[in-house]
Amino acid sequence: MSKKRNTLLVHAMLIFAVAVVAAPIILAFIFSTQTPAQIFSYPPKFTIGSAFLDNYRTAWNQYHLGIYMRNSLYIAVAVTVGKTIISFMAALALVYFRFPLKGAVFTFILLTLMMPTEIMIVALFELVTKIGWSNSYAALIVPFLASATGTFLFRQQFLQIPTSLVDAAKIDGAGPLRFAWSILLPMSLNVVAAMAVIQFVYMWNQYLWPLIVIRENTRQVVQVGLKGLTSGQDATNWGIVMAGAIIALLPALVVFLLLQEQFSRGFALSQEK
Repeated sequence: MSKKRNTLLVHAMLIFAVAVVAAPIILAFIFSTQTPAQIFSYPPKFTIGSAFLDNYRTAWNQYHLGIYMRNSLYIAVAVTVGKTIISFMAALALVYFRFPLKGAVFTFILLTLMMPTEIMIVALFELVTKIGWSNSYAALIVPFLASATGTFLFRQQFLQIPTSLVDAAKIDGAGPLRFAWSILLPMSLNVVAAMAVIQFVYMWNQYLWPLIVIRENTRQVVQVGLKGLTSGQDATNWGIVMAGAIIALLPALVVFLLLQEQFSRGFALSQEK
C-alpha cells in the first residue's frame, strides 16, 4: 500500500510540474482565440473564444509574419548547418590531430562559453559595419557560425570511439576526410541532432542582434516582427499578439518534437565519459 501511495504521489507531482510548465502556452493559445472583451472579462473565461480564425489571419497577413518567419527559417537553417560542420571539423582536429598547445586551444574554446554575445555587440556592430555587412543576412549568419558547445559535444562523442576502429581505418588507407565521413558522422548522428535542436532554437529566438543590425523590415526576423504586433495598434489586441506568438512558436516546436529522441541520446552520450 505504501508503494502504491508513493507511486501516486510521484505521478501527481509530475503532472503538477508538467501543468506548471505548459500553463503559459495553453493560456496563450486560449487567449489567441478570444476578442479583447473576452480576454478582459470578469471572471476570466478559459475557453476557446470566437475570434480564432480572425486573430490568426490578422497576425499572419496584416503584420507580415510569413515574411519574418521565412527570414528566420533561412538564417536558422544556415547557422545550424554551418555550426554543425565547423564544430564537427574542430572536434576532429582536437581529438585526432597533433598540434602545439592543443589542450590550451580547447580550454580557450570552453572559456568562450562564458562570453555572451551581448558583451561583444558594440565591437561586432562596428566590424560588421566596416566590412559592409550591416542590414544583410551575412551579419545575422557569419558571427554565429562558431560554437564552443558544438565542439565540446562532438569532442566527447569522438573520445568514446574505440582506438581500434581508428587504427583499422588507417590500415585500410582511409584519409581524415574519408574517416570523418564514413565512420565518425554515422556514429555521431545523435550529436548532430542535438546540435540541430540547440542551434535552430537559439537562432530562431534571436532578438537583440537583429534589432540592432537590420534596418529593413523585409529582412527582419520573426522575434523582432512580433514586436510590431504590440506597437502597431492603437489599443493592443492581445488576442492577435498571442496568435502571432503561437505561430512563431510552431517551427521550433516541430524541430524539437521531430528530433527529441536523438536530442536526448546526444546529451546522454556526451555525459557518459
